[in-house]
This record gives sequence, C-alpha cells and structure tokens, in this order.
Amino acid sequence: MKKILFAAIDVGSYEIAMKIFQMSDNGIKQLEHLRHRIDLGSSSYAYGKIPYEKIEEVCSILDDFKSIMNSYNVDTYKAYGTSALREIDNTIIVLDRIKVRTGIDITVLSNSEQRYLDYKALAAINDDFNYIIEDKTAIMDIGGGSVQLSLFDKDSLVTTQNMKMGVLRLKENIRNINSSPYHMESLLDEMVESQLSLFKKLYIKDKEITNLIIIDDYVSIYLAPFLDDKDGRKFISDEKFIDIVKKGYSLSRHEIPKYLPVEEDNVEALLIAGGIVKKAIETFGIKTIYAPGFTLCDGIAYDYAIEKKILKPSHNFEQDIIACAENICKRYQGSRKRGETLSEISLAIFDCMKKIHGLGKRERLLLHLCAILHDCGKYISFVQVGECSYNIVMNTEIIGLSHTEREIIANVVKFNHEDFLYYEEMAKDSLMDRNTYLTIAKLTAILRVANGLDRSHKQKFKDIRINLDGNELIIHVDSTKEIELEKGLFVNKAKFFEEVYNIKPIIKQKRKL
Repeated sequence: MKKILFAAIDVGSYEIAMKIFQMSDNGIKQLEHLRHRIDLGSSSYAYGKIPYEKIEEVCSILDDFKSIMNSYNVDTYKAYGTSALREIDNTIIVLDRIKVRTGIDITVLSNSEQRYLDYKALAAINDDFNYIIEDKTAIMDIGGGSVQLSLFDKDSLVTTQNMKMGVLRLKENIRNINSSPYHMESLLDEMVESQLSLFKKLYIKDKEITNLIIIDDYVSIYLAPFLDDKDGRKFISDEKFIDIVKKGYSLSRHEIPKYLPVEEDNVEALLIAGGIVKKAIETFGIKTIYAPGFTLCDGIAYDYAIEKKILKPSHNFEQDIIACAENICKRYQGSRKRGETLSEISLAIFDCMKKIHGLGKRERLLLHLCAILHDCGKYISFVQVGECSYNIVMNTEIIGLSHTEREIIANVVKFNHEDFLYYEEMAKDSLMDRNTYLTIAKLTAILRVANGLDRSHKQKFKDIRINLDGNELIIHVDSTKEIELEKGLFVNKAKFFEEVYNIKPIIKQKRKL
C-alpha cells in the first residue's frame, strides 16, 4: 500500500491544533504537531457567541495550517470542532464564514462523538490500553466546557457520564466570584466535589478505582518530566501527583513556569485541570495515573486509519457501545434475557433482508441497541412506555453515537409501542432529513416483527430460521409450546413491516417432540 499523508485538525475551546501523519501498512507515524493557543471557550460558554475578532483569528490560524498542509503535499484532512463551536447560538453561520474564508470544512462533533474519538486515541497505545483497563479503571477526559468520566471494569465499559465542569467554564466561574488566587484550591474543591461524589455514589459505590487515565490539553503535556516508567508504561503515583498540584498552588503565577515547563498564560488552566484530577484521586481512591499525552488529533487519525482499513482495531469499540446500552437497560431494570432474544431475532431478520432494506453495518448496530433498549421506559410508566423510552434514550449519553443516531434509536423504541408518524408530522418537531426518517421506519418495522414473535415475554422459541421467498418473509419456529398468542398479535405487528417493505412476514411452526 502506498503512503498516505493525513492531517487532523482540532478546533478546540482552548487551542487549535493540527497533526500531520504518514499512514501505511507499517502503521501511523506523526510528522508534525502544531498548536496555537486561542481561548474560544470563555466567550462561547458565557455568552453563546464568539467575537468577530476571534473568528478572524481562527481563520488566520487555519490559513497557516493550510499552507503547511500544502508544503507536505497532504492527501486528505479531517477538521473537527468541539464544545466551543457546539455551544454557540450561530454555529452554522460561523462554520460557513470559516469555510468561505479558508476553504476548510469543519464538522462539529457531539459530546459523545468527541469523547469517542478521544477514547480511540487511547487505543493507539494498543496492548497497553487493553492491559490497563483490565483492572478497575476510569478515563477522565478534561475539556474546556465539560469533563467526561468513563468507568471500565474487566475490559468492559461500565458507564460514561458528562459533567459541566470543564477548565474554561470553571475558570470563568472563579473569575466571577472575584476571589483571591490563593483560594483557588478550596473553591475548586467545592465546585468539583459534589459532582464527583454523586458519580461515586451512583456508579462506584464501595468499589475502588485503581487506575486513572487522563486525556486533556492542560495537564498531560506538562507531566512528562515527573512520570515514572513501569514495563514501558509511563505513569505517576497518586501521592506524587497531589504533591505537584499542591506545590503549584503554593507558588505565585510567575514562579510556576520555573517549576513546570508551562507558559505563564497557561498557568491558570493548568492549575484548574490539576485540581480536578487531584479531587478525583481523593474521591475515588485512585493509586496510579496514566497521562499518555494523546489528543483528539490522534483519535481523528486513528479513526480514519480504521475506516480506510489501514489499521486493524486493537480494541472492540462496537462492544463498548453495546455495553453502554446494556448498562442503561440494567439501570432501568429491563430484562437482559428478553433484550438478547429480541436482538437475536431482529438481527436475523436484518441480515436476511440486506438486499431489500439497503442498510449497512452501522444501522445493524443501531438495531441491536434498539432491541436492548426497547422498553426501558417501563421503569417510569407502563402506560406511556414509548414516550418514556424515547426520553430516556435522548437524555442518556451513549458514547460513540452522534445526536442523529441517538434520535434514530429513541424514535424506533418509541414507535415500537406507539402508532408510527409519517414524515411531515414527525419533522414538525425535528430537523431530521428523509434518509434518517426512512432508517427509523425500516428499523421500527423489523423490531415490531421481532417483538411480535416474543409477545408473551416467555422466549417460547428454541430455534428460529428466517428466509425470504418472493414477497414473503418466512419465519420458521421450533416450539413445543402453544403460540396462539404470538400468532394472534403478530398480525398487527406485521402490518407495518408489510407497508414499509411490501413483504409479508409469516410464521410457520414446527413442533419439537
């Protein structure tokens, strides 16, 4: 395979960064790393707008990046914006202004997409990443607007939660209080402690978290001189980290650059990020901190390399998305066994209908998630299951899914229980396009048929085989039990499937002796 030169651009809340990579069968090699400090987040979070002069500065930086890409003869690039662009009121206008001025097309990531790419950056550690998360591990992804905490246990993602206590947001709050710099540590402790304690109460309880992995642009890059080495893995102990932070708080802003390799302009952000990590160490009882120094740009490059099959994934990210859905189901006391049954039936129908529905691997994953979350709303209401399930999905973070994908899942689980709405009516309260609507309709039709086959919730069928015969979807079931209830209620479930696909589902029972 020929070498590909790829540029990853991160328009963040605190800086704009670009990395240029060389990709080949031998892996990914970083050739260039450029960083330009620009505080977009403070204005974005406080006022919902980015001043004109800041936008002009962004364009000037991107023009410089574009010249450097041209000098390297970069083949392709990806540019992403995060919370500073995500949270302004006029995102579309600003993005258009930047594209017209520079020619660079920026995609704004949802929070879950951003954290997922950060998380993929860690996978560049390869075996080290999988080794670290075998033990009880938390990933703390510190951004300008928020902090994402993801919890792993035995190589499985247990939960992930977003907290609105990012570095620049806290910095603005501290300035508004107008307190002395010497009170920053105690103020930070108070601001951060309540959310971390609540996370511990809900998700950790009496367990201990052994390892903490930090992803950020504030702390990791300055820790290099203090890291210890264990079997090639760079880490720092809890005591050592806390000592560094406390010493930082005891020094003046002018003295800190003599102690840490940090520019004076970055000192306040560094102290705030360090304070967040320190409080996490104290709250969760963490012993070992890993700061690999990977950034969103690494995740962008890794994701591109996986997509283009330049690299093989070293970690099963799709399984982590499924694990998130399973934990949501568990939180709302859904039946795991029934979720597995619906998943098996739904995916079998999906696979049999490949040439008919025209959907791909990603939509298959979404259907799997729909089957797991199909009735999570029963925890709130038996009467309004569909609406409650919709609200749970839309208001719960599933790392790795875009907002549109979460909306697809929410609507499928809703219309699994309610009458389906046609496009003109559904689009009144949504910005979804026709393709998204059709995906919702196709997945809903499949889930309804699967739901109809297990209407009694008793998993009566031991074996299900599905084949397409002309305009009929033949569902062969083996069962020694009476399935009159399933057959009777299946007719209504099958009607929508027939409307969507012009194919009639039919149950054929073979009795096992």
